[in-house]
Amino acid sequence: MAQRFGGKYSPDAAQTPPPAAHRFDNLRPVKAGARSTLLFFVALFFLPMAFTGSPRSLLLGLCASAVMLLGAWLTREGLLAQAGYEARAIARRPAIPRKIFGAVLTGLGLGLGALMHHDGLLYPVLFGILGAALHLGSFGLDPLRDKGAEGIDSFQTDRVARAVDEAEKHLSAMRDAILRARDRQLEARVDRFAAAARGLFRTVEQDPRDLTAARKYLSVYLMGARDATVKFADLYAQTRDAKARADYETLLTDLETTFADRSRRLLDDNRSDMNVEIDVLRERLQRET
Repeated sequence: MAQRFGGKYSPDAAQTPPPAAHRFDNLRPVKAGARSTLLFFVALFFLPMAFTGSPRSLLLGLCASAVMLLGAWLTREGLLAQAGYEARAIARRPAIPRKIFGAVLTGLGLGLGALMHHDGLLYPVLFGILGAALHLGSFGLDPLRDKGAEGIDSFQTDRVARAVDEAEKHLSAMRDAILRARDRQLEARVDRFAAAARGLFRTVEQDPRDLTAARKYLSVYLMGARDATVKFADLYAQTRDAKARADYETLLTDLETTFADRSRRLLDDNRSDMNVEIDVLRERLQRET
């Protein structure tokens, strides 16, 4: 089914409000992602030599390409995990150091490729070490420490991190489902709701004590919004029902207002708590002086 191009200078640009920009909207880093893509092409470099050489070269070449492809994939996933880590105020370090494993596999693949032309181990080992070192120099190490957890109960921090990760999965499922509707205005509308929901995420991350008050928003409401989006996208793709579209947009408006209101209320509560602490401290200082 054809899809009309939309953008700043399209005829319906005035009808489609631009989605609110958010630092989570584009997690994949452009420059680093382009460099990681080159690793996939480098891994294919050994295949022509593998299929034109001896059986030993065939085996080593296939193994080298497979290992380097796995290393390239781990590197790309590590870059994505690091982008999410850097975008959050409170974040846990990645459970698996993907970029480090990618560097090791890249070095191993280069070593196996060098064995195709050298019988000894000296040059293959040197090529492997050099390749792993260049990989780490280009892409860096994975985050090895939790961020923003100083002075905060680690149990509460872990609860918030898990809740936000689950909520992000619901938002991703909504964005994937609405693509089936093939309507750019609806895609932009879902992006606006996602920005409002992430505003609540950031508020909870700043003060993990707010998780209890916001848990149903991060789980129940988002799960319901995801299910409604999936059903609407399937229905609208087949029928283009205007009433169903209006009902869905009304639902998103209500949810967006609810999430924004909850974020403001949590911020007001935090501000009130801060004012109480300041007043108590000032009274103590006045008594002591």
